[in-house]
Amino acid sequence: MQLTSETLERAIEALAKLPGIGRKSAQRVAMHLIKQSPEYVATLAGSLTDLKRLIKHCTICFNITDEDPCRICTNEKRDMSIICVVEETKDVYAIEKTNQYRGMYHVLGGVISPLDHVSPSDLRIRELIERVGKDDRIKEIILALNPDAEGEATSYYIQKLVQPFELKITRIAQGIPMGTELEFIDEATLGRALSGRSGF
Repeated sequence: MQLTSETLERAIEALAKLPGIGRKSAQRVAMHLIKQSPEYVATLAGSLTDLKRLIKHCTICFNITDEDPCRICTNEKRDMSIICVVEETKDVYAIEKTNQYRGMYHVLGGVISPLDHVSPSDLRIRELIERVGKDDRIKEIILALNPDAEGEATSYYIQKLVQPFELKITRIAQGIPMGTELEFIDEATLGRALSGRSGF
């Protein structure tokens, strides 16, 4: 194939490296950007540069933020007695969108995964333990990690480390999503839903 523009090809290659975007999608995005005004493209480029230049991690919860500490950690209306432990920042966003949780967070930065060479020292578990030890307002830890082998192992590891502080340790409910028929649920999920059943 004869390339008509090296510039376009470089843009397509760069866009295709983004998660969830294949070469065809990258080509559509690049063609869309060509049709936009220079001001729009400059604003987009500036916002991407700022994303890398201005974003930092909160030194308390390790969520991403423009200011340190983050707005959640400095919000006096939030419940300082509860910390929800999550794997990544995207999990904070997912929980916040529910408008059901008003406590604090702690972002681990991943989960324990020996196959991927991720050990507890690679995560922010030590910072969580230090935080719990320093702040006597904390009464509950919610473990909101993914219900896979790595998430379970990480939850168990944290639970063992937090146990001496005599806090309430809970986990988010797991089970059958709304609108799903029982016959299409896998055995492990259905079994967990039955064992974790609650009152009606």
